[in-house]
Parts: sequence; structure tokens; C-alpha cells
Amino acid sequence: MAKSTPPRLRLRDTHHPVLYEINTGILLRECSATAGKSVTLADIPDILIDEWASLGFDAIWLMGAWTRSDISRAIARIHTGLQEEYRNALPDVTPEDIDGSPYSVRSYRVAPEFGGNAALRRLRTRLAKRGLGLILDFVCNHTSRDCQWVRTHPEWYINGRAGEDVTRPDMFFRTDTVKGDRVLAFGRDPFYPGWTDSAQLNHRSHAARTAIIEELDRISALCDGVRCDMAMLLLNDVFMQTWGELLAMPPADEARGEFWQDAIRHVTARHPDFFFIAESYWNREWDLQQLGFRYTYDKTLYDRLLHEGATSVRDHLRAELLYQSRSLRFLENHDEPRAARVLPSESWHFAAALVTFTVPGMLLVHEGQMDGRAVRLPVQLRRRPSEPPNQRRAAFYSELLHTISCGVIREGEWQLLEVQGAWHENQSMNNFIAFWWSHPAHGTRMIVVNYAPHSGQCYIRVPVQNFDPGLIEFRDLLGNATYARDRAGLITKGMYFDLPGYGIHFFDVGCARKQSPA
Repeated sequence: MAKSTPPRLRLRDTHHPVLYEINTGILLRECSATAGKSVTLADIPDILIDEWASLGFDAIWLMGAWTRSDISRAIARIHTGLQEEYRNALPDVTPEDIDGSPYSVRSYRVAPEFGGNAALRRLRTRLAKRGLGLILDFVCNHTSRDCQWVRTHPEWYINGRAGEDVTRPDMFFRTDTVKGDRVLAFGRDPFYPGWTDSAQLNHRSHAARTAIIEELDRISALCDGVRCDMAMLLLNDVFMQTWGELLAMPPADEARGEFWQDAIRHVTARHPDFFFIAESYWNREWDLQQLGFRYTYDKTLYDRLLHEGATSVRDHLRAELLYQSRSLRFLENHDEPRAARVLPSESWHFAAALVTFTVPGMLLVHEGQMDGRAVRLPVQLRRRPSEPPNQRRAAFYSELLHTISCGVIREGEWQLLEVQGAWHENQSMNNFIAFWWSHPAHGTRMIVVNYAPHSGQCYIRVPVQNFDPGLIEFRDLLGNATYARDRAGLITKGMYFDLPGYGIHFFDVGCARKQSPA
């Protein structure tokens, strides 16, 4: 009997992939509670994986799957700055609920309580049967303080001077190694004190860089891509700004070029379809894309949707299309407040979601976002409070995910549409955001949003020159409205809109259906 061909991962078939972030520990704890027994990654119910596939996700990001640090756990349980954050999220928090940071990695082996690497492999096979890819974390800047490398290879880390653990305790710590006592730096970015549960790797060291890339190579055999934590910290100029003279070393020991260029080239030589996703800030996204990242965080769009309004959003979306198509868009993630908290108005929430879901690039959906969860859980916690799902928001997100799963969004071409005033002195046109998606085989979609709390009017220029003469039909896929407009009038004047505050349309655009004679 001929072997069946496994389904191709959806990630490879679209330039608008949808990534679903899941807190691994929370997922398995809640699955275990439902099952009445301990559940590992290998035991996640089929019904849940089928649901992920049916919602239109292309890949699952298991956040926090690796073995965590015992030192990080101990620090997290006594860290005074975190206690209020824990209690705000989980009023009845206990020390047993605190598990340390998933970004203080002791070992790139799946945590034993999650089933280890063997359980991950079995889950990956089950995901792939549904066409779902698997994304894991790569914490590129630092390791935990109890990572084996700290003891065996302290020279791979940023070393401080004797006594700096006392004079600068926010930056350095002392530790015992096979090469004697060493003072090592905490991981950090250039603007804040160190993360006290971490040890800063020295990516300018050739030996350290080689070891890190070899570790990344091993990770690439377990998944389809990695989300690289704080990736911009490894850019040469940022790294030099952060560590300066502590980077001095013999020229023979120094690595040349950019770390990410070396790492991505090495991994993709063996795994050409491997996805590199950069958590990135400070307007360094384009630099990281140029070094080989498939997608980079777009925090700018998030901030403008929350704080600046439609004009600012449109300006951001005028950037080069290549940059847009390699941006990762989100309305929340584990580092940001829940969308239900910062967007309390349902209409505002839906408008922001529609924009986020229909611009080019990768889309990140955070577990709990669709249910309207309002509590952002600190990543150190292994338990979360019960929150009843918001059925209306769940229905909206489900319909929106279904609507963007069409071929025209997944494979088509996108363009930002120009907005014009409805009449002289009416400035409400500035609150409109409009997009156009088209594909020769899959049709046309048009998205229109009045991104303001009050009503607005405008004309939107629609590119219908390639449509046949006559009426063009605009059928709203998120509502009941259908409009027919004459092609000639659309070309000469545009399409008129009068929408309430945060009003939205998601149109399927096509030639009007001819009525059969009676």
C-alpha cells in the first residue's frame, strides 16, 4: 500500500499566517483538571487540537515549554515588585502558584512535568496531521543563572570585575564555576537594571556564538519556528551600547558580523522553511528583517490603535509593502494588557480587531483573547482565575477568523485605500481606515472602519477599473448589508460611507448578480 502524503503545513501556503499563543503550563494544568489526571503535551485532547485547526490557525506557539530555572522560581516567590502584580491577577495566590519566569531557561529540553521532548514530538506529529505548525521560544540574550553553561563555560558570558557584585548588585552576581569564582552580568537591555534571575551571554565571543547557534540548531529539529525573545538586543550596535568595554577580548576570540545573520543562515541551510519571528522594539524591525527574520513584532501598530487614532494608523501602513508583509500584528500577547481591559468598548474592540486581522503579515492571537478574558496573567504564575467567556466577543472572533481564512486574504494583494472628504469642512474623513484585498482566482475584499467614537462620513476611492461595466455588489460578511453601486460612479467619485462611531464593514466585492426573468 502506498504511503499517504502528510498534509503540508498551512504556514507554507500563505503570506497571512495566523499564530495562536498558548501558555503551556496553564493549558496542561487545566487539561489535567478536566481529565482528573496528569496530562502532558502528548495527551492534549484531539477535540482541542481540532478546534485550533477549525478556527483557522496556522501554527501554535507553546509559550514557556522549556525547563525553567530553580533560581528564578525562588526569586519570583520573594520578589517584592512582583507580589502586587500576582495578587492583582490572582487574589488567592500561593507560593505553589509561582513557577518562575519561562524566559529564565535552564535547559532547552521540554520541562519534565510537560512530558519532555518525547511528548512534544508526539504533539507535533498530531498538529502536523491537521496542517498546524509548532512555534517555540528561543531566549537569545541570556540563560538562567543555574544553566549548566554558567558553571562549565563562564567565559561565554559577560564577566564583570571582582567586587562588582557588591558595588553594583543590580547589574552583577557572583557564582561558583569550574574555573573558580566569577562575577557575571545579569541579562539586561541598555535602559534598565538587570534581570536578576538571568546571566548575560556574550554574543561577541566566537565560542559562545558557536555554542548558541548549535543549541538553536537542536531546537530547530523539534519545531517549525522560533519566537526570539528581545531579538534586537543582539544587534551589534545595541550590544555594544549595552556592554561597551566589557566586550574587550583578543581579536582571535571575537566573532565577526551580526549574530542573527550567522544563526539564521546556519539553521535555514538545513531547514529552509524554518520560521524566525523576532520580538523587537525601538524601530529595529527592518534591520532584523534584513538579517533574515521572516516576521518581526509590530508594536507600533498596536500603540497607534490604542493611543493615536486613524491618521496615525494610516501613516504607519504607508510603509513599504515588503516591510508590512513581514510584520507580526497583535492586539494582545502575554506582555501586553488584555484587549478586553484596554478596549472596554465593544465597538472599539471590534474595530481594532478588524484592522489588526486584515492588514498584511502574520497575525498573533493570544489564548483567552477571543473569550474576552480581562486579566493579564504574569508569566511566573501557573494558575489563573476563572473568568466567564464573553459569548458575543467569542462569536465575533470566530466569525472574523473564518472570514479571513479565504484565499484572497491568505494569498492576495493588499493596498491601503485613499479617503476623501464627504463635503467641505467635514473632517470626519480623517477617522476612516480602508483596505482592499484582491486575487485573480479568489476575488476581492474591502475593509472599512470608522476608527472614532462618533459618526463620520467620507468617500473612498475603490480600484474597480478591472470590473465589468455595470453594478458592483458589496456584501458585508460581518453583517447583513449589501450595496450595489455603479462602476462608473465609483471610478469618478468613489464610494460614499456614513458610519456610526467604530462602525465596520468587511465586504465581499463582485459584479452584481443578474436577476432571472420572472
